[in-house]
Amino acid sequence: MLLLTGEYQHIVDGKGRVLISNKLRSQIDVDEHGSNFYLVLGANGILCLYPEKYFEQIVLAVAPNATAPDEAVAFERMSFALASKVELDGQGRLLLNERLRRRAGLKDQITLVGVRDHIELWNNENWEQYLTDHMVQYQKQMSQARQVVLQKQNEEL
Repeated sequence: MLLLTGEYQHIVDGKGRVLISNKLRSQIDVDEHGSNFYLVLGANGILCLYPEKYFEQIVLAVAPNATAPDEAVAFERMSFALASKVELDGQGRLLLNERLRRRAGLKDQITLVGVRDHIELWNNENWEQYLTDHMVQYQKQMSQARQVVLQKQNEEL
């Protein structure tokens, strides 16, 4: 199971490259998850970086579940057209092509966020606003989840 965590601020350099933090990269087992990545425009227009084996599972699992044939075709068309197989350079940098940066609205200062099975790339300001908008909901959900775990532990005793 892959559990990418943390938030890391980085700068997109003049050549369009961003360093993928070693703290994030070290969380990915190359043998289990692959050594390459797919850069994908994901939900809500957020640019996502998936380890190759996870991306392959997603696109192969979702397409057959579409309710109508035209939805399956549209999903397949969009998911492959908007994805790029990418490699990190020897220094752990990712080249972000201009088109994807523009579509995702990324500027020069970004935050990389570990989100379970992928890394999201956010503008710093947008990420901070997202945190502000969702912090109360998160705290409530975390409290409820903790209560469920504690209840299960008590029942096992």
